[in-house]
Formats: sequence, structure tokens, C-alpha cells
Amino acid sequence: MQYPGNIKKDYQRNISHANRGMNLESLINETNKYYLNNNIAVIYQKPTPIAIKSTEYSGKKVKTTGYLKAKSTLDYVGLYQGKYLDFDVKSTLNKTALPLTNIHEHQLRHIENVLNHGGISFLIIEMNNEYYLLKGEDLISFIDTNQRRSIPYDYLKEKGYIIKLRMQPKLDYLKLIKEIYF
Repeated sequence: MQYPGNIKKDYQRNISHANRGMNLESLINETNKYYLNNNIAVIYQKPTPIAIKSTEYSGKKVKTTGYLKAKSTLDYVGLYQGKYLDFDVKSTLNKTALPLTNIHEHQLRHIENVLNHGGISFLIIEMNNEYYLLKGEDLISFIDTNQRRSIPYDYLKEKGYIIKLRMQPKLDYLKLIKEIYF
């Protein structure tokens, strides 16, 4: 590629996966705030359980060392029309599949436990600039019947429910929960 003045520059894009999904989480948090403010549901993001090991003070700076106390289950928990909800959000830049490495074994066990006790558990997945709700039952079924290391985009289109981005609430996933479970 030619740049002005025949200067060739090598641009290297630094991709960090640390904040992947933060935009999706922001949309969900804003939606949950709308649900709470309009008395539709009570849904909260659970904090990650962290234990503080040490704290050092140096002038105006504070350095804290800590570790994860326990494996977190799913990110969101709440109540909607008397039903317990427990779900997680996953985002991928992959265009063809959601890698199962994004979903941990302890999270799968937790989804099964919630389902076994009559709760509603699901994933909200962002892929290809679209948002899908995938029921926990369909996730578990896929894992039990496939040897794949990822959930194909076609499976999401077949089994998932598309959530349209709106003005208010931003991602009205409870509309789908109502249609699916009530």
C-alpha cells in the first residue's frame, strides 16, 4: 500500500481479549437497569469473588495484590415473574463459531444445576454483530451430542433466538424469555 510521500508504514493491530464482551456487558447492564427502574425484573451482575492478599501504600498510590477466591458461576442472576434466572454473556470475534473454551466446565455444571431445579439458564452470545439467546438446555444438548470444540454459527441461527438492538431496553432478552418459558 502506498502512503503519502511514498512512506511505507507497518501498522500492527494490537488485539486484546481482556475487554472483549465489555460492550455486550454494558448493553446488558443498561437493559437490567431499565428492567429494575420499570419494575419488570430484578437482575444483577454478580461480583467476581476476590480475596485481598496484601495492600501497599506508596505516597498517593495504593497497590493491592489479590486472587480469585472461588470459580465464579455465571455473571447474572435475578427474578422475573417469579422465576429464577441465571445467565452469562459471551462475545466472540470468530465469524463461524463460538469456541467452547469461552465456557468453563464449572459454568456448564452450574447451568445443569439451575435447570435441574426448575430455574431458567441461558447464554447471550454476541457474534457477527448479532445477539443471540441460547437456552441452557440447547447448550447442554449440543455439548452432549457433539465432539466439536465450538458451537457453529449455523447452530446459533437454528437454535438461538435473535435479540434485536433497540432504544429501550437496549437488548430486550426478557421478551424472548417470556415467549419461550411462559
